[in-house]
Amino acid sequence: MIIRYKVVETQIVTDEIIEGLINSWVDKGWLLDGIRFAMSDASRRPSMAFILFTREGDTPEEEDGGRDGEGS
Repeated sequence: MIIRYKVVETQIVTDEIIEGLINSWVDKGWLLDGIRFAMSDASRRPSMAFILFTREGDTPEEEDGGRDGEGS
């Protein structure tokens, strides 16, 4: 068994969008691993977020296809 990783990127950094993305991927069997924010010098708010997920899997065919991030 190997650990699979998924990174979901969003340029819309609000609690509602991040919560929706987390719930969507957790419903698909992924486990939340963390969130990283990209900051801009022009603003105190993050300009992007990268939401990291993991799950156990044997083959790449088990991975959900496509990019489902908001604002990508």
